[in-house]
Amino acid sequence: MSDRVPGPLRVAIVVGEESGDQLGAGLIDALRRRHPDCVVFGVAGDRMIARGATTAFPVSDVAVIGIGSIIAHVPRIVRRVYQAVDAIVAERPDILVAVDSPGFTHSVAERVKRRLPEVPLVDYVSPSVWAWKAWRAPRMAKFFDHVLALLPFEPDVHRRLRGPPCTYVGHPLVERVAELRPAPGERDPLSENPVLVVLPGSRRSEIKRLMAPFGEAVARIAAAHPGVEVLLPAVGHLRAEIEAELAGWPVKPRIVTGEAEKFAAFRRAHAALAASGTVTLELGLAGVPMVVAYRVDPIARMLKPLLRVPSIVLVNLIIGENAIPEYLDQAGSPEVLAADVSALLREGPERARQIEALARLDQAMALPDGAQPSELAADIVLKTLAAATAVR
Repeated sequence: MSDRVPGPLRVAIVVGEESGDQLGAGLIDALRRRHPDCVVFGVAGDRMIARGATTAFPVSDVAVIGIGSIIAHVPRIVRRVYQAVDAIVAERPDILVAVDSPGFTHSVAERVKRRLPEVPLVDYVSPSVWAWKAWRAPRMAKFFDHVLALLPFEPDVHRRLRGPPCTYVGHPLVERVAELRPAPGERDPLSENPVLVVLPGSRRSEIKRLMAPFGEAVARIAAAHPGVEVLLPAVGHLRAEIEAELAGWPVKPRIVTGEAEKFAAFRRAHAALAASGTVTLELGLAGVPMVVAYRVDPIARMLKPLLRVPSIVLVNLIIGENAIPEYLDQAGSPEVLAADVSALLREGPERARQIEALARLDQAMALPDGAQPSELAADIVLKTLAAATAVR
């Protein structure tokens, strides 16, 4: 028998950074198509707030990345966890959805569950239990009712690790393939004037570590391909820092800002040199062969032996093959990066192998019956609520 108070659906959504805010906004849109008067509160970013969600505090207060940064901000993050819990409990949600950023969102969700045990919890974006901290999966099963996975192999991982019920709902990028792929004539045939995109990261720490080796690599690439056009998509708020770093580059790329310009660059690009992250999946769906590198902070480097994953590149994990070259820390020297990228800027076996591998992404990421990720996510959230309500 349900003890839900009649009235609008009340959903708590907790995000910890901008990417979670994007997912949360899409989920709100999908929920409102089913429940137009749905009330949303919790911890929200600008996109969710624009859709009427209320937030206990600005999401920027907890959006810190990297083990070193998190340690430095622990007191503030802990305060915000308890503030978020108090705000959500006071609002008495029908269901809570924790979106990504598990260090923060799971801390909030678990504490809400202790105080409101009748409220079902959904985790939107599985933690990387397939890479490290596999113990998180069975721990999550104690308080999460369902996990919405962005990667197709994650439901099997949770079954194997005895995690919560888990459903692949699709990555939001599959809804945007048309924006990523070139229209006829938009990507020129590979010639003496190829287009290279360089992506040193979207976070300040990534840029600090990767700009110098990427700059040296680009200089070597330009020497081997004198006609190459180099584009560097930059996050707007980091543009000044990127421009300062570019002062030391012998070859100056053209900076583009904003998502629309970034996707336009991908539609023209013949190859990419990129930091590890979601951008590698964007490039893969755009059909751009790439070389991936990453350099971690000193604390994370000490934990590297605990990593249990065959690749740091999402494309490789999804297709089940290490088709994209990847280099961690000093293994990604400018000389190595330049040699691998140069091989992708001409016709040859390296380029052909990657193009064939990238062509398999669509099938690997397909959803049943042409479903859309945010719509499928909303359906499972509502089914989870209905199941929990039925047993009260």
